[in-house]
Amino acid sequence: MQYTAKTLDIIKQRSHCLVVACYEGATLSDAASAVNMAGQQQLETLVKREEFKGKAGQSLLLLNPIGIAADRLLLLGLGSPDKDGAVSVENFRKAVAKIPDALKSTPSREIAVSLADIKVKDQDINWQARQVAEALELSTYRFDKFKSQPSENGFAPTKLIFGCDKKQVTAATRGLETGKAIALGMNLARDLGNLPGNVCTPTYLANEAKRLARNQTKLTVKVLEEKQMKELGMHSLLSVAAGSDQPAKLIVLEYKGGSKNDAPIALVGKGITFDTGGISLKPGAGMDEMKFDMCGAASVLGTFHALLELDLPMNVVGVIAASENMPNGNATKPGDIVTSMSGQTIEILNTDAEGRLVLCDALTYTERFKPRTVIDIATLTGACVIALGNHASGLYSNREELAQALLKAGQEANDRAWQMPLWDEYQKQLDSNFADMANIGGREAGSVTAACFLSRFAKKFAWAHLDIAGTAWKSGGAKGATGRPVPLLVQYLLNNQ
Repeated sequence: MQYTAKTLDIIKQRSHCLVVACYEGATLSDAASAVNMAGQQQLETLVKREEFKGKAGQSLLLLNPIGIAADRLLLLGLGSPDKDGAVSVENFRKAVAKIPDALKSTPSREIAVSLADIKVKDQDINWQARQVAEALELSTYRFDKFKSQPSENGFAPTKLIFGCDKKQVTAATRGLETGKAIALGMNLARDLGNLPGNVCTPTYLANEAKRLARNQTKLTVKVLEEKQMKELGMHSLLSVAAGSDQPAKLIVLEYKGGSKNDAPIALVGKGITFDTGGISLKPGAGMDEMKFDMCGAASVLGTFHALLELDLPMNVVGVIAASENMPNGNATKPGDIVTSMSGQTIEILNTDAEGRLVLCDALTYTERFKPRTVIDIATLTGACVIALGNHASGLYSNREELAQALLKAGQEANDRAWQMPLWDEYQKQLDSNFADMANIGGREAGSVTAACFLSRFAKKFAWAHLDIAGTAWKSGGAKGATGRPVPLLVQYLLNNQ
């Protein structure tokens, strides 16, 4: 899709649809008022006839508008502005989200948006352009590669023109680029998450990382095989793969966009491409959704895709621990004890608590890059879903400054997280009579004790853990990967470049 920011003559600009806005109380924006004047008050008449109030999330589509060159006119409701004339961030996002919905039954391909005259509280033109680009790019996503008949295309734009003042063009262009990059990263993460486990194996993920690095001068990819992991002492990670015919992979991505001596930010992703629970077998109902257990890894690859699109001047490392968790005669058994790469021993009381077993070795491996911060991303616990539902990702950190930076990034990107406790009092739940620690801490505070487990392997760096079990995918009629937390991660990188 082509994105352009430029000064826009909304009367003469040819497009399949021109988008303008209206405040609550049917008060037209400056751009909408200009269209109304050119069309001999046609828009005002239509607003009254249809009893359009301009509430946030409302939209009104006019075919063959009088006085302008566009084929259609779309009026978006913004809700009530505050005393300074600014609309809220939430209402602007609601309005922009209506563009795909309103146009999905039309053949509109080239869209001209005139919203630069709208003041959004505490935001600038870069942010506005980013919201429009992100919403439109995400709306084009389809996952129908396994259907004999592709789904109907619906809204499939090919060109967006974002109208703004001449002095705003540079900032708006950057906003469009950022929104597009985030959406493309989310769509890659959604694609990988939605793939079935018989296609998206650890080897597939490794090849996807290599494909991402193809013809890229700043990105290199290295894949460690099981023999190399064994030599490194990654017996915790390998214990998860022991019951699978698919070999585990440790996928290492290095993006070098900064100075050679700049310490990198590291992203560590859980990549369990299918999780049966192992010997601690999960219930059959809903087990198909365990193909989504690699969404942490998918979000790392999606973030790197956005990173390449934005060409950020920084160094970033990605480490993905990829494996299946299957039951067979070689599978790890409850009560088995393994030695992690760090040298710490683990009594595996439940083989379905496998994500932490692959992540702990990945975290230890990450030490070699001397990172300034490390963020691991994992669909780790059902307990986090119970605690936070599907609205916020769970956030744990051993540095309050890092936790606050991630919370801020999530708020800015509309991909929120919520900080959970990481207190020493919870650590004793992981006590084992036979090893340095157990891999589970009982039913109480399951998400917290999982984070406590990981914290034991993250003492040498500033570390945060994102439990995305509730946010990485949706169930039911809208079943599918969401692409979260790619927006949060990209925003964090943007804030720290």
